[in-house]
Amino acid sequence: MAAVLVSGFRIGERLASFRYAFAGLRTMLVTQHNAWVHVVATLAVMALGLVVDLSAADWKWLVATITVVWFAEAMNTAFEYLCDVVSPDHNESVRHAKDIAAAAVLLCAIGAVVMGALIFGPYLL
Repeated sequence: MAAVLVSGFRIGERLASFRYAFAGLRTMLVTQHNAWVHVVATLAVMALGLVVDLSAADWKWLVATITVVWFAEAMNTAFEYLCDVVSPDHNESVRHAKDIAAAAVLLCAIGAVVMGALIFGPYLL
């Protein structure tokens, strides 16, 4: 199938970029145990949102918060893979960099818990 040129972009290349993104998501889910913690938390929080009938404004904050945590986990995973290629042997600086990237995920997760308490608190109390 010939790719169609639209404003300098090839549609086939755009579709391929989605395939690559989904492959990355699959790799993250298959290789990272913490990603499954995020899956469970995401599903639980969304189910609770449906049960308490969150307002549209609260859903917006909830989706934004979930997205931030997933973004942090994806970037941490990518960073770990890159570090392993650049420095396959133990390197103290690489260890620190990986720890800091993991800390970014932790900070986002803590923020998500606080945001969840702020969002769900009024519904549950």
